[in-house]
Amino acid sequence: MDVHRIGGTSLTPLRAGPPPEPMPPTRFRATCERILAAVDRVIDGKADASRTALTVLLAQGHLLVEDVPGVGKTMLAKTLARTIDCSVSRIQFTPDLLPSDVTGVSIYNQATRQFEFRPGAVFANIVIGDEINRASAKTQSALLECMEEHQVTVDGTSYGLSEPFMVIATQNPIEMEGTYPLPEAQRDRFMARISMGYPDEAAEALMLESHQSESPLLSVEPAAEAADVLGMIETVKSVYVSDPVKEFTVALGRATRSSERLRLGASPRAVLQLLRASKARAALDGRDFVLPDDVAAMASTVLTHRLILDRRAAGAGLTAGGVLDAIVAAVPIPSDGAARLRRQD
Repeated sequence: MDVHRIGGTSLTPLRAGPPPEPMPPTRFRATCERILAAVDRVIDGKADASRTALTVLLAQGHLLVEDVPGVGKTMLAKTLARTIDCSVSRIQFTPDLLPSDVTGVSIYNQATRQFEFRPGAVFANIVIGDEINRASAKTQSALLECMEEHQVTVDGTSYGLSEPFMVIATQNPIEMEGTYPLPEAQRDRFMARISMGYPDEAAEALMLESHQSESPLLSVEPAAEAADVLGMIETVKSVYVSDPVKEFTVALGRATRSSERLRLGASPRAVLQLLRASKARAALDGRDFVLPDDVAAMASTVLTHRLILDRRAAGAGLTAGGVLDAIVAAVPIPSDGAARLRRQD
């Protein structure tokens, strides 16, 4: 199978280059602070959501932003994308959107008498999928290979996506008319899910002041380049995870699968993504090793949207988040000292 990289309007063979160098810790922290500061100037009172979005980006995951209209879901995605000097595309998902609109299509060129591939909107570093649950299941599934393999296959030929690559999708969980709920296989591709929530009174008043003349998004300057993000990702990859922390992460995943209150627990992919997100969280906190607290703190954001309640639990008014909190509290946590253990070379 042929694999190509999209570069401008031409296609060139995809070749593996040398991996980027990890970004030094001091520069890593400074770059993170600049990115978060830029996002917080636009999204008032949502520092946790901004930090989670950056965590997912550095962990090479994808983010699902789920909430009611008008709370800043799309604005958060746009702002994060603008803080990085890289390619960005936005897809407005509608019932008539076709899979080829997302991935691209081969078109016959009469001049050359050959088929030419025209890349779709997914060929960007950051792809914003607005109201993803308004597209048909067939169109939603067009993102599966893109999100998991970082490539698109059309007519037997695979085209690699540029790195870094992140999908930030939004959806409204309240309005169900004319929507197509994401199937479990698609939800499992998203590393994390967040809800924006309504701002507090002070943040809402500040929003009226800062947004009354023009959107502050227009004044956002890039705080990092694509190459910087690749270096930051390498820094996250180098974060150390001790065996006790790995065992704790696996125990959490297995506990969701054995819970009588859950019909569907966390998949092995979910456990792996939980560990990756925990490494990114540790790096953002200035550490080169993962604590059990990192795993416990990221568990709700990474796992809840993948869990399905048992009928009796749902009938009793329980929530997937509440069941997961009980599971996290019940699984024995290794000591911080065990988390700091280094390999013996």
